[in-house]
Amino acid sequence: MPIHHALDFVQLAGYGPAEHESHDGIRFLKDVTMELEGRHVLLVDEVVDTGLTLNYLSKTLSLRHPASLYAVTLFDRPYRRLVDDLPVRYTGFTIPDAFFVGYGFDLDERWRNLPDLRQLREI
Repeated sequence: MPIHHALDFVQLAGYGPAEHESHDGIRFLKDVTMELEGRHVLLVDEVVDTGLTLNYLSKTLSLRHPASLYAVTLFDRPYRRLVDDLPVRYTGFTIPDAFFVGYGFDLDERWRNLPDLRQLREI
């Protein structure tokens, strides 16, 4: 980016009876370390699906009074939304309701290293 900027990271996790299927709650495993008040914040996420995680994160970070807060996602599935009014400002691609591997996405730590995105067929 040709503008002055800083990077920070968060790590979130769901918790509940079955973490990979539950949306009972979301918790921070790692919070941002920089002050957000008065700063323009851009959240970067690989996939926005139901919107539950992004909704939690954006509402939590909004309490820290950023000048603006928007999100960018590589892949979007707006038809799976459970939450309206998400701050998604930039989207790379809208993808179908299928499972994808490659280009960093994996299934059980497999196929992450594929150089392109591929739709996984049922096994």
